[in-house]
Amino acid sequence: MSLTSSLASALSGLTAASRSIDVVSANVSNAMTDGYAKREIQLASETVGGNGAGVKVVGITRLVNERALADQREANANSANAETQADAWLRIETAIGFPTEDGSLTDRIDAFESALISASSRPEETVRLQDAISAAVSLAESINGIADEISDVRMDADADIATMVEDTNTMLQQVETLNWQVFKMGNSGQDTAALMDERQSIIDSLSEIIPIRQVNRDGNQVALFTSGGATLIDGPAAELSFTPHIIITPNMTIENGQLSGLELNGEPLSINSTYGSIEGGRLAAAFEVRDSIATEAQSSIDAIARNLIERFEDSTLDPSIATSGTGLFTDNDLAFVSTEEVGIANSLKVNSLVDPAEGGEVWRLRDGIGAAVSGAVGDSSLISALADRIAEATSPTSGPSTGLSRSFTGLASDFLSSIDSSFRNQEASQAFHTARADALAYELAEDSVDTDDEMQKLLMIETVYAANARVIDTIDQLMQQILEL
Repeated sequence: MSLTSSLASALSGLTAASRSIDVVSANVSNAMTDGYAKREIQLASETVGGNGAGVKVVGITRLVNERALADQREANANSANAETQADAWLRIETAIGFPTEDGSLTDRIDAFESALISASSRPEETVRLQDAISAAVSLAESINGIADEISDVRMDADADIATMVEDTNTMLQQVETLNWQVFKMGNSGQDTAALMDERQSIIDSLSEIIPIRQVNRDGNQVALFTSGGATLIDGPAAELSFTPHIIITPNMTIENGQLSGLELNGEPLSINSTYGSIEGGRLAAAFEVRDSIATEAQSSIDAIARNLIERFEDSTLDPSIATSGTGLFTDNDLAFVSTEEVGIANSLKVNSLVDPAEGGEVWRLRDGIGAAVSGAVGDSSLISALADRIAEATSPTSGPSTGLSRSFTGLASDFLSSIDSSFRNQEASQAFHTARADALAYELAEDSVDTDDEMQKLLMIETVYAANARVIDTIDQLMQQILEL
């Protein structure tokens, strides 16, 4: 081998060692960076005219466990889905309150029943009648509050959908841009690992919103599809569209066209269909909250409000109701109509005829809602009958407890138990998927940067660098000697 070829070989070794040091340094400095994939330098022998002429850098390889990464994305999507649903159930459960909590629905029912019993013991005392009316108002307001919170849950979910759709469109555009940059820079021989790291981080965030399947394309580009096969990006990025609503009333649903669904490039995209499904992930959970969880809870609280009205809107209980047309509890001072049950919990109200705050007279609680004049002040029969109605087991005409014999407190307990059970189930599901995601993260970490291993590589690189530098120094000395001849 000539001195010139030896010099070229040594110089190529120095270049390769320098690039190797850069790779090791990047690995060590980013060992704790989320989304960073370990790099390995690819070297090959370089030949000129069939003779060895040193070493060349073929490229830099990102090491990613694609299977574990895909599984982790799925687990994170399922965890986000369960978390979103669990949060909604918890908000509703908190609005209802547990029986031992002051101000809970059960506490308000018990307070109303106790106030009626107290008033029946001294029906001539206006203050006791007033306390019973106040307890009735508090009970109605408690049911109103639960219904209002359910409406807020729906509106918040609708707003979250709009935000996630906007974020998804932004991230898809970013992936499209990075795809093009990776392809262009890769074709020109430039290192694209940093761009691929950034793209992976974006896709990781996107997969929590919509579970995605990644397919690698030529030039290190990627295509993304929903779990149901709808194309999110395969070249140009797709665009999701959604129309949010500032106010959502209980009667508004996606089925009757008053709420927006999801579209992909202008075409309807179903949440749970066989094709195009986006089931799982935070976006699907938000639709589940808005269109199923909240509407189910609304139906239950409406059934409770209806049962409360019907318990007291009974002329056999209070004959004067035939005159007034309404009982102690009303649909905003109107008689209840069965075809207008949806949203009845929001408009539940104590009859103005008996509420002093609405210009009513408290003695009507004792003498009859529709009574024209006050009767015998010592007659407690009606008040006692009202108290008995709270505890009386009846069969609700709507809601999940239909066909079951329940006291009014029992209905409230059934409602709370159902909500709590759903919350616990989603909480357990979230814990499972989070644990699975953590286990997969550990598996991914095993393939990531090992700083001890990188330090050992660095020592080897330093040895190689020193050896090549020594060769160059020796060649320099030989050439100086030749020039001096």
